[in-house]
Amino acid sequence: MTDVKRVDTFPWAVRHVENAWIPLRDGCRLAARMWIPEGAEHAPVPAILEYIPYRKRDHKRNRDQSIHAWFAGHGYACIRVDMRGSGDSDGVLLDEYLQTELDDGVEILSWIAAQPWCDGNVGMIGISWGGFNGLQIAAMQPPELRAVISVASTDDRYADDVHYMGGCLLGDNLSWASVMFARNSCPPDPEIVGSRWRDMWFERLEANRPWLETWMSHPHRDEYWEHGSVAEDISRIKCPVMAVSGWADGYSNAVFRLMETLESPRLGLIGPWSHLYPHEGVPGPAIGFLQEARRFWDFWLKKLDTGIMDEPMLRVYVQDSTEPAARMQHRPGRWVGEPGWPTANVRSHRYRVTANALEPESRDGEDGQDVSADRSGTTGEATETPEPDELSVRSPLSIGLFAGKWCAYGAGPDLPYDQREDDGGALVFDGDPLEEPLELLGAPVVDLELSVDRPVAMVAARLSDIGPDDKATRVTYGVLNLCHRDSHAEPQALEPGAWYRVPVVLNGIGHRFLPGHRLRLAISTSYWPLAWAPPEPVRLTIRGVRSVLDLPVRTPRAEDSTLTPFSASEAAPAAPKTQLQEPYHNWRVIRDLSTDESTLEVTLDEGSYVLDDIDLMVRQAAREWYRSSNDDFTSLRGETRWTHEFVRDGWRVRTETRQVLTCDATTFYLHAQLDAYEGENRVFSRNWTTDIPRRLV
Repeated sequence: MTDVKRVDTFPWAVRHVENAWIPLRDGCRLAARMWIPEGAEHAPVPAILEYIPYRKRDHKRNRDQSIHAWFAGHGYACIRVDMRGSGDSDGVLLDEYLQTELDDGVEILSWIAAQPWCDGNVGMIGISWGGFNGLQIAAMQPPELRAVISVASTDDRYADDVHYMGGCLLGDNLSWASVMFARNSCPPDPEIVGSRWRDMWFERLEANRPWLETWMSHPHRDEYWEHGSVAEDISRIKCPVMAVSGWADGYSNAVFRLMETLESPRLGLIGPWSHLYPHEGVPGPAIGFLQEARRFWDFWLKKLDTGIMDEPMLRVYVQDSTEPAARMQHRPGRWVGEPGWPTANVRSHRYRVTANALEPESRDGEDGQDVSADRSGTTGEATETPEPDELSVRSPLSIGLFAGKWCAYGAGPDLPYDQREDDGGALVFDGDPLEEPLELLGAPVVDLELSVDRPVAMVAARLSDIGPDDKATRVTYGVLNLCHRDSHAEPQALEPGAWYRVPVVLNGIGHRFLPGHRLRLAISTSYWPLAWAPPEPVRLTIRGVRSVLDLPVRTPRAEDSTLTPFSASEAAPAAPKTQLQEPYHNWRVIRDLSTDESTLEVTLDEGSYVLDDIDLMVRQAAREWYRSSNDDFTSLRGETRWTHEFVRDGWRVRTETRQVLTCDATTFYLHAQLDAYEGENRVFSRNWTTDIPRRLV
């Protein structure tokens, strides 16, 4: 992890409230942990809310302390609320972003603004879930909410979230569903809720179910996904927004879109980081994110001119060429700024995909076009070209074992490895060695003229940076379920043998190819387990010369060198913790040639530790397996197992959860298990078995 300077001296002394109850109109009480500047009851201050389901009492205790005590020390009342049905709050949690959750959030804001220590101005901050509901609640326009900092979130729950990508079912859909299935099985702390803890726990156990079934029952964009997608009417957001993400995170695309579509004051920030707050960002460099957030809060909540809104609207870290590595502590590169997005400073450079190479159509910006805007609707009319070469590929299921995670968490070797391991089963097109640097900012598009031999097919396109030693570092990628070529809401089966013009939009990126390096485009028909493969093997044929790689090339600006540098990373001291068993994170790729079986095994064991100030032992561990056999596309199998344990004095509870997802050509099969223990006695057990039709997936 990143070295963070721990600061324990602040302008304001801070009063810590371990638990406060926020009453809701329907009688439910939500549990909140608070950090209040001393004297705020007599001289009220603005407040900052973080509202998530991730257990303020234990799992996020240290992180919450380090962030919110820091903000409170700079004059903000900070409130960290456990969502209904999570942590120590009443009720049950039934899904992501339900209207009940958002309505509760509006009530929380009203309660905060009415407290004697609050001056009526409230901001929301959150990463991932908390970033989502910050935007969603902002769209409801509660009067108390004056600004939002949304980290690692999205404006579009279908097109750009953990569940689906380009209409393809993501492997992280199973992984994330398993996280919540496990967390929803955990009890509240008896020291907070008293003797009713067991009744609350059993209420949660009885209500718990695999959310994966719901998510997979909506494989197309419908009303289920439109709910909570602020992109449906972005004009509803009136308050200022700071949107933040990282290139190794799964949510960087949303920053570009929010800068383009929001009408309210806005700032965008994208670093090299995975799914972490940027002051702890890995890969580094981490930045003084809490200081940047304070500048934003000071401007919008305290009306102090910090100068932050005079700086570029979008600041991004343009990564330099580097060797591929599944784990990386620091990524070389530099910070750049753009006054807005789209920007005329990014122009289109097109490369023709020929039989054996990438051939540039223009150089030095000749005939360039501004391509910084979202180009998801690009149709790419074919221009007059020489007779095409027909190039085909039928990829093995082993392609994708070195793809890394859709959303890296900085907790293991989950970044993409050397792409030569995956290139053997793909169509590969290399450019010539570059004579000068080539800087990209935005979303590349691969515009393909293609046909397939099956009615359901996918395409995965990868752009890699090839060093002089031939090592291949993946720069960006995109996947598309070809049945979704015209619509995510109303996909259509393909006609085998018919020709289609299909744009594949890759994830946005900031990257600088160095002289002597080459671009590589790789195209495959599978990318497992990052995305679930089609029902059967597919032969994809593309027409070379008529297919095009369109790159968003940025011209470096002199102003880049004059940007105000970020402060060094700092935070408040974390709560004291004694580690009993060290964490262990690992990824293993296993090829069993005797059975022709390939397995990706993921271990995320956080070990066990004692939270010293509340005398609680906590353990959490997960293992995941993603398997396939030979060329059998119906052999795909994902399995996850989680353990959560809590121990104090004579109180000991543990939950074990397991989910298995398999398929055949027409159906997905989900099996789930939940077991709960008090001491050594199993006190609750339930199994689920569900069949889910494949609907052009």
